[in-house]
Amino acid sequence: MRIAVINEVSAVDRNTDIVRALEGRGHELLNCGMTRAGGGPELSYIHTGFLAGLLLELGRVDFVVGGCGTGQGFMLSAMQYPGVACGHLLTPLDAFLFARINAGNCVSLALNQGYGWAADVNLRLIFDQLFTPDRAKGYPPHREDPQQISRKTLAALSHTTHRTMAEIVASLDEAVAGPALRFPGVQELIFAAPISDQALAAALQARVRP
Repeated sequence: MRIAVINEVSAVDRNTDIVRALEGRGHELLNCGMTRAGGGPELSYIHTGFLAGLLLELGRVDFVVGGCGTGQGFMLSAMQYPGVACGHLLTPLDAFLFARINAGNCVSLALNQGYGWAADVNLRLIFDQLFTPDRAKGYPPHREDPQQISRKTLAALSHTTHRTMAEIVASLDEAVAGPALRFPGVQELIFAAPISDQALAAALQARVRP
């Protein structure tokens, strides 16, 4: 699995903890957001939510790990985009249930609120439960079939109730799209391979053209 870690400014000091907790699991990690504080461009949860939706839509990553101070802002931001199913995880039990029942493609972590002693251990335990072979299986066992149907229904609803990503990119306020698309390394990732959606490719080219 290709996993993007996308930190925003208020949680930049947690980036190392997140990466360390994800390492050694056999996944490819892309550290796409803020990795250190001070001296450079800043991304808010508004920007990182947009990046999450865009990278998932393009298929550049399979999963996004993000968050903010409480985890609420990033979750709400990411869920504005089609095809994003983001869970708000505070505990390993949250991760256990999200992986089995909702099986989304994005999670939001509380990276300041309650982030104290042994918080790095909590992150590792969350990821232990999140990246499980039982992903999307359902829980409890007698609810497996209806939960799988609900997941498919929700995915279809997301595409029905959202504008296309091409339309979103073309119409987004520059205060949202600009900082995200100009953040170091983002354009290299976006254009690392051909974009099959020609309308989205054109919209992105128009936004990054000097």
